[in-house]
Amino acid sequence: MREIVTIQIGNYANFIGSHFWNFQDELLGLAESPESDQVFKNHSLDMDVLYRTGETQQGLLTYTPRMVSVNFQGSLGSVSSRGSLYNQIQAKNMDVMTWKGRVTTHASEPLRRNLFLQSLSEEEQEIVGKANDLDNVNNNSPAEIQDKYIVECLESDVQYWTDFSKVHYHPQSLYELSGLWADIQEFDNYGLGKEAFCGHQHGEEIDDRLRFFVEECDHIQGIQCVVDDAGGFSGVSAMFLESIADEYPNVPVILYNARNPSLHMDSEGRKQAISHYLHDAVSFSRLSELCKLIIPVGLPSLSGSRASQFLCIKDEKPYHSSAVYASAMHSFTLPFRMKQSGPSAESLFTSGALDMYGTVQMLAGQMRQNMVTILDVAMPAPSLSDRAQQSFLGNLQPLIPDISEDVEDFHAVETMNIHGAVTSGNQRASINEVKDAVESAYDNSVTRPKFSHLSASTCPLPIPLPFPLIFGNMVGQHGELLETPISGSSSRGSLEVHSIPMATRLRSSTAVLPLLERKLGNLRRFGIERGALGAPLLQSWGFGKDEVEDMGEVLSKMVTTLKPYQYSSDSD
Repeated sequence: MREIVTIQIGNYANFIGSHFWNFQDELLGLAESPESDQVFKNHSLDMDVLYRTGETQQGLLTYTPRMVSVNFQGSLGSVSSRGSLYNQIQAKNMDVMTWKGRVTTHASEPLRRNLFLQSLSEEEQEIVGKANDLDNVNNNSPAEIQDKYIVECLESDVQYWTDFSKVHYHPQSLYELSGLWADIQEFDNYGLGKEAFCGHQHGEEIDDRLRFFVEECDHIQGIQCVVDDAGGFSGVSAMFLESIADEYPNVPVILYNARNPSLHMDSEGRKQAISHYLHDAVSFSRLSELCKLIIPVGLPSLSGSRASQFLCIKDEKPYHSSAVYASAMHSFTLPFRMKQSGPSAESLFTSGALDMYGTVQMLAGQMRQNMVTILDVAMPAPSLSDRAQQSFLGNLQPLIPDISEDVEDFHAVETMNIHGAVTSGNQRASINEVKDAVESAYDNSVTRPKFSHLSASTCPLPIPLPFPLIFGNMVGQHGELLETPISGSSSRGSLEVHSIPMATRLRSSTAVLPLLERKLGNLRRFGIERGALGAPLLQSWGFGKDEVEDMGEVLSKMVTTLKPYQYSSDSD
């Protein structure tokens, strides 16, 4: 078993993480449920890659994500930072040695749990009651909360990422940055994050939490890090990743760089626009130096993109957009936890298992030496039937802006993952049918990559109850694309759609050049050139002239790797 440790830094990153862990929890539940489809019972995924076993002080076994979450103070809503499994209450030390006067404590009322969290609590009490053979445990409990009211409640009122989380976390997992409150801080640039991290003892405390999970791994395959890079959390992430690089130099880090579409708004005034451009360039340059592979996601309008062709997204709701990015993350990371078959054995349920190191070497190694990858998604993936094979490749749409379309890159390298695919008649496609369909699609395509790795699984993406109402009326119960829309509703959720087939593709291609060139151009124009208007701002963020030029060199090398000789290494 090769373990993965997950890190989630920032509010939007934790929204993505909450959906991601809900998918894992749903898979665990479906694998044990006697009523579930056999495809979930035979998913052939090693969940121990992401989870750890433990034991409470009362001797109860636990199974929790191997994860560290970093966020604002007060960002956990009604959930305790100690979690709910271990019930450890921190001692209140009221001894104030330097003060002889009266001491008073002011405590705010805890936030009331929403209907979804109340229903989880009731289910757990029922389970405990059955375990203890208590016949009257639910005599005084309120009536069962109906699922439709839970879905309506979440759709109208999600404020915190914990509002829709169905997962128990270890006490070491949830870390709040003391002194940074989510409702009063404009935490909107790299400099603020750097200052906040360095000005407190956050680094040592977060390092200890990560060390707790890493040191209990037998053979760690890597760290997957989800970062909210639109504001100060990119600075926090860079400081944390620097520490990881020093302490675990041989552990690959894959960075999922996410941006909330609700933040893609035109800046008010030139000064704010320059700050945005510089933050974007500085964040990307610094974070890319601290990982082996960077996967940027964040369309300015996810709702208006081709990636949402069969979805109904409200960009202003992080609850919506993060569900799409989490679905893609679940999909492209599946090969990291596929159970390995013997050298001569072929699994009926999975194919093409990869670990994180292998993925990094494939996309960013000697074959291409480009660490910036494009993430494409088809959600849901169309049928693999003969007449739909071309549309299958065409339905893979990028989740980042500013990339070239239909670019001919004869050196492109990619890894594709397809799971839960269906074929004619909406029948579950076998692994061999998936392989044949993809090969046929590329044979009939105008261009194909220099190298492509295919991973496949028969297990679709399960849709848990707290998933948002984002499916359009052309999506059926099992994610099949219908020929005629369903009347009566424009959006559908977990009560109507139980699972969907998914396809994702990570590609190393020159198509990403416009994105990199824009970041480099903005850094040169506003931060490096003589009389650059943003130079004082970069100084206020703690960067000297040499450091800024070094960041320009990093971006320039990314460009020249994909487009040799267009840019010199001179940053003048």
